[in-house]
Amino acid sequence: MPNSLLVNRGLISVSGPDAVSFLDNLLTVSVDGLQSGEARYGALLTPQGKMIADGLIVARGDGFLIDCPRVLAADFSRRLGFYKLRANVDVVNRSDDLAVLAAWADDGAPLQGVVRFTDPRLAALGDRIVVQSDKVPDLRAPEADYHAHRIALGVPEGGHDFIYGDTFPHEADMDQLNGVDFKKGCFVGQEVVSRMQHRGTARTRCVPLRFADGAKVPEGTEALAGQKPCGRIGSSLESGLAIGLLRLDRVADAIAAGEALTADGHVFVVERRDWMTFEVAGI
Repeated sequence: MPNSLLVNRGLISVSGPDAVSFLDNLLTVSVDGLQSGEARYGALLTPQGKMIADGLIVARGDGFLIDCPRVLAADFSRRLGFYKLRANVDVVNRSDDLAVLAAWADDGAPLQGVVRFTDPRLAALGDRIVVQSDKVPDLRAPEADYHAHRIALGVPEGGHDFIYGDTFPHEADMDQLNGVDFKKGCFVGQEVVSRMQHRGTARTRCVPLRFADGAKVPEGTEALAGQKPCGRIGSSLESGLAIGLLRLDRVADAIAAGEALTADGHVFVVERRDWMTFEVAGI
């Protein structure tokens, strides 16, 4: 498989007798019943339902490892520690001694490490391998190749396609990518997330885009639906593929009126991927 070291990913370990109930009471997904090497995608939210941090939670031994943005790992682990109270758990930021690799597109013997698991958001993303930082193997693919694969699949990533602290799970497509368990018990921010689900009020979404002229538009560029702002451009490629966080109602109005969707003067279209179940008018 092509293998990339994801230098911007960190790792948090959560272990101890109460690890399952501790995480289940906090995160948007349940980890109850996970076997070693099985993973879930979930997030820690504010009481108002906005994302503080997200990560891939994999079972290992007597606890879990959380593969999360490295820049957030220290704060994420600290916030988890605030919730410990009397729970018998240990929360440790392991970002300095463990590393994350991504592997996709089978072309040889797979790498092994501390733990290996299929990305729970979307199997097509491939596998993640956690290794000791001092045992990272020689890798053939730069990290940019992994992100090109992710962008082509239309899967958003925090810090690029949506902003932590200002984004609801539905806006980051967590409900589409197995990141919210609507049948589990309470978690922080659940009331707001459940209301958005049942009322269908998620007007803003991360969606795949394609610029008609193949332009690579800078991350953070404002997107326009006709003359109205409708969001921002996130991750993008030289091929013209990108991901945008857009107001879908404004996109629909512009398409119905025959108006162009643009960013930095470049026309784009919204595309659909097989994992998307929400409607985008005009595609």
